[in-house]
Amino acid sequence: MSVISRLFKAASLQISKSKPWEKLNISNMSSKARPTKGSSTSPYFEDNQKRLTRSQQAKLLLSGADKNESRSKSAPETTGSKPRISKLKRPYTSVRYESTVQAPPQKTKQISGTAYQKHSKIEDASEMDQKTTDGDELQDEDAGAKMRAESKKAGWEPKDWMEMLDNIREMRKEKDAPVDSMGAEKICDHDAPPEVFRYHVLLSLLLSSQTKDQVTSAALAALRSHGCTVDNILKTTDEKLGELIYPVGFWKKKISYIKRSSQIMKDQYKGDIPTTLEGLVKLPGIGPKMAHIIMDIAWNQLTGIGVDTHVHRISNRLKWVKKPTSLPEETRKGLEEWLPRELWSEVNVLLVGFGQQTCLPVNPKCSECLSKNICPYGKSALRYGSPKGKNTSPKKK
Repeated sequence: MSVISRLFKAASLQISKSKPWEKLNISNMSSKARPTKGSSTSPYFEDNQKRLTRSQQAKLLLSGADKNESRSKSAPETTGSKPRISKLKRPYTSVRYESTVQAPPQKTKQISGTAYQKHSKIEDASEMDQKTTDGDELQDEDAGAKMRAESKKAGWEPKDWMEMLDNIREMRKEKDAPVDSMGAEKICDHDAPPEVFRYHVLLSLLLSSQTKDQVTSAALAALRSHGCTVDNILKTTDEKLGELIYPVGFWKKKISYIKRSSQIMKDQYKGDIPTTLEGLVKLPGIGPKMAHIIMDIAWNQLTGIGVDTHVHRISNRLKWVKKPTSLPEETRKGLEEWLPRELWSEVNVLLVGFGQQTCLPVNPKCSECLSKNICPYGKSALRYGSPKGKNTSPKKK
């Protein structure tokens, strides 16, 4: 028996067993749904044009029967199982947390004349209390607001300068720095005649240049015990004057400054000191810093900020000048551009004492400073040990 006949016999047996017409259920189909001769639903046609041979029909039926058997074996029994219900997502709707119960309408009561007056008095009292509390808060901020307004007139002001100033005041509240007990105003003879007191102020500031306050105080005390007047100093020899003021810095030059200035005061100002800033600056050994402080202490006239080495250093560290300055006179001009005038006299003694105790020239105590978190120099020193790109300690030879 040939191979084709065997395949045809097997196909006929398979067709008799599978009964494909039961699956098609042709009797129940409508005329529209029944497959026609040229339709693509018939298993005996492919591409609606080419008719299959018997061998191809047998192979097609065998492959379909094998697939049906495998599906019947792999498919689980669904008898008795509940039909699956597709889970639909609920559409998103915005939730409103509002009660559906309507509040009852409030009843309006008619207030009599006396009751209305009492009610209005209570409201007036509460308003007055609110106004007084607001007024107290405004009064506390008035001083700071005025200072900020004055500093903003120049168009520039340092960042957080008011907070830094308050922190320096807090650290200096004990007033135990050398400048507080041995400054120019403290070591002069307040009981002496006015012209002698003013002469003491001038000499104390002349001696204080490049000298510590302790040495300046001792030198002026020696001059006072010797007789510190214009006439007596002019009669004193240079050797004796050197013994009295030694060991102040540059004491030999200062002997000449004292003698020449005393002679000018005797000849031009009748034994008194000049009354103007220009006249003071013309005296030998008297610079702008000394002249501004002399005008403030001796004549009680505020002409400018006295900027010494401490004020110059701290102002640059706190960024209180618009640009870094190299000379004290430049720092003075930079401070006076924005700092309110009522602080000019205070800032000198405040910063000098702060520089003597905390903001030292070498190894400043930034960890103890209250402004360490807002000070540009302090933040850099605490983070890197010393400001970037700068060596604050002196070089050892």
